[in-house]
Amino acid sequence: MSEPPGKPAKLLQMRPSLIDLTPRKREILRRVVEDYVLTGQPVGSKHLVERGGLGVSPSTVRNELAELERWGLLSHPHTSAGRVPTERGYRLYAADLLERVEPRPTALSLELGRDSSELEPALQAATERLSELTRLLALVSGPPLEATTLRHVEVLLLQPRVVMVVVITATGMVSKRAFSFVEAVDSGLASWAREYLNERVAGLRIGTHALRRRLADPDLSAREREFLAVLQPAFTDLLVNEQRLFVGGAAGLLDDVRSEELAAYRRLLELLEERALLLSLLREAVVRERPFIRVGHELELPAVEDAALVGAAYGTISRALGAVTLLGPARMDYEKAVWTVRAVAQELSRVAEDVYAEP
Repeated sequence: MSEPPGKPAKLLQMRPSLIDLTPRKREILRRVVEDYVLTGQPVGSKHLVERGGLGVSPSTVRNELAELERWGLLSHPHTSAGRVPTERGYRLYAADLLERVEPRPTALSLELGRDSSELEPALQAATERLSELTRLLALVSGPPLEATTLRHVEVLLLQPRVVMVVVITATGMVSKRAFSFVEAVDSGLASWAREYLNERVAGLRIGTHALRRRLADPDLSAREREFLAVLQPAFTDLLVNEQRLFVGGAAGLLDDVRSEELAAYRRLLELLEERALLLSLLREAVVRERPFIRVGHELELPAVEDAALVGAAYGTISRALGAVTLLGPARMDYEKAVWTVRAVAQELSRVAEDVYAEP
């Protein structure tokens, strides 16, 4: 494809986009990427012609491959007559793939249970299923704590001057915290606190002013307010905890890996230690309405420049709660990855609707 008059040739070579590609170039790029993902071998013009469906001569295919290479979408290993995708080639392939996805994903049964009342077990099960289906590193972020509600509270008198508060959220998270008092605690006061909290606090969302108001209700006696003031960190300090991250597939990630890909996979495993960094990546999917793919330098992770991330958000009708993602080498089956994360996100959204249903 010739460049428009007056447009520097090098500029177009550096920044090609989907609109710059003819349908035939898109198709050839798609076939090169998919064949290379499947075989790990450079893809030549002869193979593309023999595969059929292009309806053009071998010389035309060679010319198209040469132009895709000139644009920086393919590279040409000097030891082979075939081409392999570059990072930019993967990126344009991914953009084309996302343009073609169906509005709603195909249903995928994860056996999470239609009556599931807790989200965390479903998130763990979904993470494990993701890694099983794709053999990639599955990362699923839990909902932010401020988005969840309190389900049940226990106030236990462990010792005369030690009280333990057990908080259970709607997602299934359990938090325990012990509080020491200067004087012995009246067992009747502890029992009252349990009943009051389950009646007035259960069902409220963590981090809201309503929760704090119930803990400092002016209608309570001074003795009751003082007792609840000591226990308050069991509820308010939950927000200090980081967002949950569920990981699947790490144990078997190196199974059946090609020798030339071993270093890339090892870097992916090392990345698991950067939990905050991973969560920041996953938050991007939460604000998007459609699935997304980030390849190479788009990840802004120098240690894994040859990796790719495929993600989709899950949540309720009113808000997104977390992200379902797959992290792996740039040479991954993008179509399968997109289909899988969308299907899993849809199933988790169904569970989330049950968990966060208004009473």
